[in-house]
Amino acid sequence: MTRQLSNPRHAARLALGAFLAYAGIGHLSFAREEFQAQVPASLPLDPDLVVIVSGMAEVGLGVSLLALLKKRVHVGWIVALFFVAVFPGNIAQLLEHRDAFGLDTDGKRLARLFFQPVLIALALWATGAWRDRDQLRAKS
Repeated sequence: MTRQLSNPRHAARLALGAFLAYAGIGHLSFAREEFQAQVPASLPLDPDLVVIVSGMAEVGLGVSLLALLKKRVHVGWIVALFFVAVFPGNIAQLLEHRDAFGLDTDGKRLARLFFQPVLIALALWATGAWRDRDQLRAKS
């Protein structure tokens, strides 16, 4: 049986979905160069391609958070895993001393790293994904 989300969780899910969709649109348009600063130099792919693909993924994840309430547990885990997957880019931005999004000192770039676990936890909390993880084994 699916448990309901509380109003704060529901609001956080919607806010996170809107944030991801907006960030994804930024990847594809107005912030494309800034996002390229987070692509590790060691990644053997074109940074612009990585930004475009990750932007499309973010738009899809954002829309999924907004629209797929019945699949919220699955979406929550996927969003959390996405935040884990992009974390190396944040580390690369620090180690490679790349300026982007106002992160123009190593101290600011280091502080940014501590925000990623917050996003992971938010994705799991806002969707009830951790609380309702037993649904992943249930037949749909």
